[in-house]
Amino acid sequence: MNNSHVHLLLMAVVQEQDLDIATRALHEIGASVTFLSSAGGFLGRRNATLLIGLPETKEQAALDALQTACRQRIEYMTLPLEGSPMPMPAPVPVTVGGATVFVLPVERFEQI
Repeated sequence: MNNSHVHLLLMAVVQEQDLDIATRALHEIGASVTFLSSAGGFLGRRNATLLIGLPETKEQAALDALQTACRQRIEYMTLPLEGSPMPMPAPVPVTVGGATVFVLPVERFEQI
């Protein structure tokens, strides 16, 4: 067990296209990263959920790395017009990208 420092677990949901650059940026600051494939509920897009273990002192560096790597951008989605008898597609601008980050304290961790 390692109690010499306060440790955190960051859970970050990022777009799949940002996964490689985000992972590289986090490794550069010495963070341990594992990712799980996931899907967004609203647009059904492919995402990655990153599990990031690090000392509390590196929290801001990790947030900065994610902010740089995971940029928001505008994409156009084709959605049917409401109230239209025929499903005529209408391109709608949607903001995608960025990262949603949850920061959790770690009471204990072990490297076995």
